[in-house]
Amino acid sequence: MASLGQMSDYEVRLVRIFKTVVECGGFTAAETALGISRSAISQHMNDLEGRLGFSLCQRGRGGFSLTEEGKEIYQAGLTLLTALEAFKSDVNALHHTIKGELNIGITDNLVTLPAMHVTDALAELTAPNHEVTVNIHMEPSDAVIRSVMDGHLHVGVVPAVNLPSSLETQLLYEEPSFLYCAVGHPLFDETDEAFTAEQIAAYPAITPRYPLPSDARKAHDALNLQASASDREGAAFLILTGRFIGFLPEHVAAQWVNANKMRAIQPGTQRYQIPFVLITRHDRRPNRVVDAFLGFVKGAK
Repeated sequence: MASLGQMSDYEVRLVRIFKTVVECGGFTAAETALGISRSAISQHMNDLEGRLGFSLCQRGRGGFSLTEEGKEIYQAGLTLLTALEAFKSDVNALHHTIKGELNIGITDNLVTLPAMHVTDALAELTAPNHEVTVNIHMEPSDAVIRSVMDGHLHVGVVPAVNLPSSLETQLLYEEPSFLYCAVGHPLFDETDEAFTAEQIAAYPAITPRYPLPSDARKAHDALNLQASASDREGAAFLILTGRFIGFLPEHVAAQWVNANKMRAIQPGTQRYQIPFVLITRHDRRPNRVVDAFLGFVKGAK
């Protein structure tokens, strides 16, 4: 055969055996290095020469020596085996190095949540051994949902409210919210036992203009809604005036609670929880960066 054409694993093995024979200086010396008998080595060499179509070496009483073709095949074999090792090294590196870009959309006011596993996952994804660029977009939940659906974002973090069936979800955590008042409000210095739910409902309260699950919406509807806010930060502004009561996530209100500027009202009953989820498209294309990020989130929980 004048040409090997496409090389199989067997031909590569023959080239490795030939390389060892050359570097050991003959068949006998190569027995120990290869762990096979001299007769087996001879058979493999005959097979390689038959496949190539010419003699590679002289062996016999005169000793071992390469033909001119054998010298060239030895050099070509070194090139081949070096390339194979480089290929293996590159493939192994891919298993330990993640390269690419992650576009993630996150609903506002979540960074202070202690159970925010997204932060831990981003830390894993941007470790020094990876080469990942992270682009974070802080947007209202409906904008995050649209951007994930149209492919502008790889993944989003939103409340699990009115989500389209075309999205795949992964639960992150349950965010607890309580009813708050601030310094200057008539309820701030009162004990919770000093008033009833009906009395609470008499005070001006805030209605949110962002998506909520039905049980959360009912908790708001029971109040005297006289102001509105497009997000939780807006609700906090109004509560801090001392004129309004309103629901806030516990982690958002914590900074003012710790400073004795805000307190929860009857937290045993005036409360609800909102599940937050990671969203991706059901029909998204395979993406190693996104898959790794989702895996890191799951592993951090």
